[in-house]
Amino acid sequence: MPKLFDIKFPGECKTLPEGFWSAVDVWIKKPHVVNKRLCGVKETESKDVDREALQLLLLGDDQLCQDVFSFMISRVSPAETHGEENLWSSSVRTFIPKVNNYGTRLQKEVILKDFCRQQVTFVPFEEDSEGQVSPKKGNIYQLQLLHQSCEEWALELHVLSSDAWFSDGVAYPKLPWLSTDLLPKLVRWATECKSSEFRSTLSLLPVEKYSIMYQQLKEKYKAMVKVWPEVTDPEKFVYEDVAIATYLLVLWAEERAEKGLTARQSFVDLGCGNGLLVHILASEGHPGKGIDVRKRKIWDMYGPQTLLEEKAITPSESFLFPGTDWLIGNHSDELTPWIPVIAARSSYSCRYFVLPCCFFDFYAKYQRRRCKKSQYKEYIDFITEVSQVSGFNTEEDCLRIPSTKRVCLVGKSRSYQLSDEAEAERRRAHYIQSRQTASGLAVQRSDIRNDGDSCHGNEDTNGTPDSSWGAGFQPRDRVETVRNCAALPRDFVDGVVLRVAMALLGMTEDDGSRSSSDWNRGGWQPLQPEPLV
Repeated sequence: MPKLFDIKFPGECKTLPEGFWSAVDVWIKKPHVVNKRLCGVKETESKDVDREALQLLLLGDDQLCQDVFSFMISRVSPAETHGEENLWSSSVRTFIPKVNNYGTRLQKEVILKDFCRQQVTFVPFEEDSEGQVSPKKGNIYQLQLLHQSCEEWALELHVLSSDAWFSDGVAYPKLPWLSTDLLPKLVRWATECKSSEFRSTLSLLPVEKYSIMYQQLKEKYKAMVKVWPEVTDPEKFVYEDVAIATYLLVLWAEERAEKGLTARQSFVDLGCGNGLLVHILASEGHPGKGIDVRKRKIWDMYGPQTLLEEKAITPSESFLFPGTDWLIGNHSDELTPWIPVIAARSSYSCRYFVLPCCFFDFYAKYQRRRCKKSQYKEYIDFITEVSQVSGFNTEEDCLRIPSTKRVCLVGKSRSYQLSDEAEAERRRAHYIQSRQTASGLAVQRSDIRNDGDSCHGNEDTNGTPDSSWGAGFQPRDRVETVRNCAALPRDFVDGVVLRVAMALLGMTEDDGSRSSSDWNRGGWQPLQPEPLV
């Protein structure tokens, strides 16, 4: 009899049974959200199989097929299966570990969904470089949803042979982990049954190539953590930029393969900040540079091969890049909405990648328009709208970075022909003017034209923007304003904190009944400004 673990669903659960299958799909398609040692999986398209097709799917192994079949119907009475055709939805997933300890061997699972019985069975096996496969019979397990009464549901975990269970902590997790970690998460996902506002992570890339590239770059650039001279957290910023660089390098490699290109893509990173992303991309063979309004301490550490310019960027004819393949906006703040526009106006072949963070419109802070969406989702939709109006076929993806702002937008191609460039420019110009009006910004310019063929004043009659199309844009100050106590000496800050703490602890009234081991709750004091003398 297989070992059994189970967990009850809390109260009446109206999301079931649909929520169960939604939760199962998360575990099947995105196991890395629970098993942090995985980067992801590759899954084949699902198809329906009967018992005969199941035998072929299970390597033609008669005994294995019999064991799996018996396992799947072992808790079903003969009356329940009488006259019912056994049909399952099957697929195969291949695990992609973050660190490959398996060599050329591939860890896979045959997944069998039985919608009638509300159960899904996992049959793991290994495949070597020569295509020879071997099942891991001891690790066959099953998840089953049971409707116990009108309002009670339970999720059960069944194992074919618990005594033979093998675990390496990666593709084969420990049996207690399945019950104590996986089952509660499945119950929560099934109960919530929420669809994400955004795409799943790395939806535009082959996950396996990303995983291999990330491990290589992480090993290559991890030394930056130890020599990081900035006040920012080196662990977060180094590995985040490694992940973003990995994404771009794989994206560009796929683009070269698709278009038959040999030369590596050139780039300009607008608002490059610490410049690490520029440094990695340049070191990996891509010609490019970064521009930022303020130089960082770490710039001098990169060497002359990393081109970084200290310059304020104002959207205009002076900041177009006709010879550049890709423009990058990595947390580019007030430049974010301008990057698709600058890319579109630089050349018909210029593409862009932008990772929005802070919420900026063209000329001011972004103002919310719809309260039914999260502010972040609404802003992503706004930048998508800018991109589409600028003439890009816009794609959205979600990065794997240690940040809550992980959604990126990619413009790899145009939605119009080159011969329609003039009309496309009129649409861009009209849209930017409408956003300027919405921001309540009245820009006075001496070079405004009133030609009848123009959509607005900062466009020539031939559809090309003049040099002042970014007038009214306010770049950030070169000198960063310190708005908290970060610039004060650390000893001084610690001293103030200690004096305040001791003063509050000293306010406790002692009636003689409190022992030395009792917790001192301290007192309270309202904050009020000192009177001016």
